[in-house]
Formats: sequence, structure tokens, C-alpha cells
Amino acid sequence: MDFFERFEKMKIVELHIKNMVCGRCIKSVAEIFKKAGIVPVHVELGKVQLRKDLNETQSGKIKDALMAEGFALLDNSKASLVEEIKNLVVNLVHYGDLEAMKEKLSSYLSRHLYKDYNYLSTLFSSIENNTIEQFFILQKTEKIKEWLVYDELTLNEIAFRLGYSSVAHLSSQFKKVTGFTPGQFRKLKDHRRRPIDSI
Repeated sequence: MDFFERFEKMKIVELHIKNMVCGRCIKSVAEIFKKAGIVPVHVELGKVQLRKDLNETQSGKIKDALMAEGFALLDNSKASLVEEIKNLVVNLVHYGDLEAMKEKLSSYLSRHLYKDYNYLSTLFSSIENNTIEQFFILQKTEKIKEWLVYDELTLNEIAFRLGYSSVAHLSSQFKKVTGFTPGQFRKLKDHRRRPIDSI
């Protein structure tokens, strides 16, 4: 077997999946592929890696199975890039460490996606009708709601963990998005939280 044959064998096909936002999504998508008789090399938020490309029958089967579970197989490279941006933001806010982050969101995204931030920002706005910054704020707002509902952290701790300069800044942004102060939201019976994939 020569070098090129070995290279072809090692080549990984990467598929982009829309609406993967949590660990359960990863398990669910992996299971969909396994049920279709396709064992993924690796599954992470927004991505499935395979040893070879899907044929037409497999692709149709996978698309239908994903759609039935609220996911979608992305064909367009620009839509895939927007989904990658969303996954990075979701990961950063819900599972990352914003308090220790020393760089701006724009630098973070450019570094991870190897693209100029102005290009990413323009592309995101054209497809999502929303800016990356607004999406970031909405994700942080949902994380604040989650922590307010569980009532385990003080507002100071929440502000620190999400990288806010002060509680006043957090409160002002939260009220702008929800119409409530954090204190008012904490007292509500219906907490109006939204699933991450619907933001």
C-alpha cells in the first residue's frame, strides 16, 4: 500500500449538524448514525466525523432520522460555519470558563475558526438576522436564568463567572433582554426559560 492509499484511508469526512447544543444531543446523534449502520469516528457539538462519505441512500436516511429528532444535516459551507460559531458560543457560555477568558469574543472566534472576525460577523448576521454579540448576550441571559432558578449563586458570583464587569452591568443587560431585573425574575413562578437550540 503506497502513501496515497494510506492517506485516503486516513481521510476523515466531517458532517455539520444543526441544533446540537448539549451532551444529550451528542449521544442522540451518535445513536442515529449507529442505527443507520454507520459508526462515527467522533461526534461533538455540531460535528460528526466519518471514515467515508455517505452514499445517497445513507444521506437520505440520516437526514430524515436527524430531522425527526430536531436536528438537521447542513449541506452549505456557510451555514456550517454559522453553526460552528453558534456551537463555540454555546460551549463557551454554558460549559466553558468565561471568568478566566483573557481575550474578546471576536478574537476567540477568529482563533478557533481561522477566519477574520469581520467576515464571521457579516456572515452570521446575513444568515441569522442577528449579530454574534446579540446571540452571545442571549446565551448569557439563559445561563443567568438557569442560575437564578437554582438559587445557588449570588449575583456577584454569576456576574464574575460570566465575565461581567459588575453586577450593575449584568442587571442592566438582563433587564434589557427579559424586561425583568434578576431579583424580579427570581420571584416569578413561570421562569420563562428557553431551550438553548431555540435561541
